[in-house]
Amino acid sequence: MARTTTIELHKEEMKFSAGHFTIFSATHRENLHGHNFTVYVALTGEVADNGMLADYGPLKKAVIERCRSWNEHFLLPGLSPHLKIERDARGDVLARFHDEELRFLARDVLVLPVENVTLEELARVFGEELVGEGLALRADRIKHVVVKCASGPGQWSSWEWRADG
Repeated sequence: MARTTTIELHKEEMKFSAGHFTIFSATHRENLHGHNFTVYVALTGEVADNGMLADYGPLKKAVIERCRSWNEHFLLPGLSPHLKIERDARGDVLARFHDEELRFLARDVLVLPVENVTLEELARVFGEELVGEGLALRADRIKHVVVKCASGPGQWSSWEWRADG
């Protein structure tokens, strides 16, 4: 009979500090602010004959690298219908929202493939990039992945992947 286990990863290095604002409508957004975000990943699957679920080192490394790449940046939503993002001749970023123009140095900004920079979207982007097509996870007998992103203690959003769905 197959044994199932869950490996939970929540390491000190699985965090990033970033600025953002949430867009509520075509005319209303939050002020610029930032959070110390943390990331958690859980892998559930069958334990192999060697007593291990899988070598989760590469996955842990990928999460830590993504956190480092997002650290100390201002995150903008590249897919928002309410925010137009342009680059000037130097490559710096101009974000137009309603009747406002927000300017950022290119080195300070990351434009993410999201409609809004929210915990829901950050957890999804992390998860989709980690799982990809899911082939490597299926090969390692991993059946379920949960990725959580928090903006502070007690405030998390989760994204899930299942091998059968």
